[in-house]
Amino acid sequence: MASIQQTPNGPVLVLKESALQQKGRDAQKNNIMAAKLVADLVRTSLGPRGLDKMLVDSIGDVTITNDGATILKEIDVQHPAAKMMVEISKTIDNEVGDGTTSSVVFAGALLEKAEELLAKDVHSSVIVEGYQAAHEKVMELLSQLAKKIDPTDEDSLLKIATTSMQSKLISEDSGILSKLVVDAILRIAEKKGDKYVVDLDNIKVEKKAGGSIQDTELVKGIILDKEVVHSGMPTRIDKAKIALLNAALEVEKTEMSAEIRITDPTQMQMFLEEENRMLKSMVDKLQRVGANVLVCQKGIDDIAQHYLAKYGILAVRRVKESDMTKLSKATGGRITTNIDDMTEKDLGHAEIAHQKKVESDKWVFIEGCKNPKSVSILVRGGSQRVVDEVDRSLHDALMVVKDVIEKPAIVAGGGAPEAYLASQLKEWSDNFEGREQLAIRKYAEALEVIPLTIAENAGMDPIDTMANLRAKQSNGRKWAGINAKEGKIDDMFSLNIVEPVAVKEQISKSATEAACMILRIDDVIAVSAGKK
Repeated sequence: MASIQQTPNGPVLVLKESALQQKGRDAQKNNIMAAKLVADLVRTSLGPRGLDKMLVDSIGDVTITNDGATILKEIDVQHPAAKMMVEISKTIDNEVGDGTTSSVVFAGALLEKAEELLAKDVHSSVIVEGYQAAHEKVMELLSQLAKKIDPTDEDSLLKIATTSMQSKLISEDSGILSKLVVDAILRIAEKKGDKYVVDLDNIKVEKKAGGSIQDTELVKGIILDKEVVHSGMPTRIDKAKIALLNAALEVEKTEMSAEIRITDPTQMQMFLEEENRMLKSMVDKLQRVGANVLVCQKGIDDIAQHYLAKYGILAVRRVKESDMTKLSKATGGRITTNIDDMTEKDLGHAEIAHQKKVESDKWVFIEGCKNPKSVSILVRGGSQRVVDEVDRSLHDALMVVKDVIEKPAIVAGGGAPEAYLASQLKEWSDNFEGREQLAIRKYAEALEVIPLTIAENAGMDPIDTMANLRAKQSNGRKWAGINAKEGKIDDMFSLNIVEPVAVKEQISKSATEAACMILRIDDVIAVSAGKK
């Protein structure tokens, strides 16, 4: 419907004929409904007893996952308000890695509670102010609630990684995998001042279907998904000295178009011999420096391959730039762009460089680097779907361990902090007069949706469970939460179910911002693509 305003001088057309406009309460209802539907979509996958979703894309590719961010990324959401919910999960995934489902469920609950207030004629600005005040209080309470830990305490980090994997397909194998994750991160964590910094780009994750999840391994070095270039080369070299070359082992073609006129057949022979000699001198240089492994970012000529094989040098070509950088960090070598400038100091070192068969492919493993600042994880699993889900779960686990190392504070999981924050907020809301108090209470009720959903997904009675949980919380048991595995309420800290505070803070920030943004919209104007 085009926006037409009647005036004493006749109608005034502001928008074009094809524009659609939704105003006031209708617009709000429509947006809230769309956002709630997105939250309902991922709700059943929250918690250790959450179920998985099977997503089939337009070309028939299947993804099976319970990772909130992946579910929302794979489905093509059309509604603009629903897209905002998808953005929350993306932000959380990039920022802290875990808590994507919780954030969407929480944002949906905030909007559902706001709808109840809107129906009672509470203005959306009042709700927004109440929600923002409640969020600030939540941040303050979280910092008081959090337990500080030592960022290099392996025990605490293992608990964090295991908790993150409890709600995933790989929960049975979480013991082995969490050890891998913690080991990998502690190797690449760098101390800057009195804080630690972790760059997850230094962990390379390679996936290959086959074997079982328990065959997943950590390689103290780099896996290159390439094979040795020449069949005459050795496939295993101990005490590897690695030359990292960002230049082609080929005779350079000139930039300008040039031609060589040959008047005598012997000149042709000289030309070919010169080309041969240039390639041999490049390989000789590598051998003089002492390299027995060559990793080249560009191409390697056939003749050069022959000489490399003759000298017993293992060579790999066309390696990705990112892998070259990781290799440099892992082996301590320097990437050289000019072979003539290479010295022995530029070589990287590893205990072993060897070609291994992984399923049907041959890959080169460079292992046993002395103090690697870059490592690899080789993910295995029964099928491609399993391997993909293990990869997603490892990403979440790596992220939460990184969060804790960078901000070493933890809280219990299982909905315990949310239940505690809800009870504290309800008490705190009594300090407010007027309708803002109602909004803060609704924020507290929305927080309780997290433990409630975990209980529902575990097949527990939601009403009894929440009454029981509130009773325990009000008796001062602030770590009481939902033990979904056994279907009862327990002290989550004693069960070693712990999560980083950074994740809880990000969930509160993102969900509150998204809910407030959707609540402020009172007019939706959709202009269809027609003639200008």
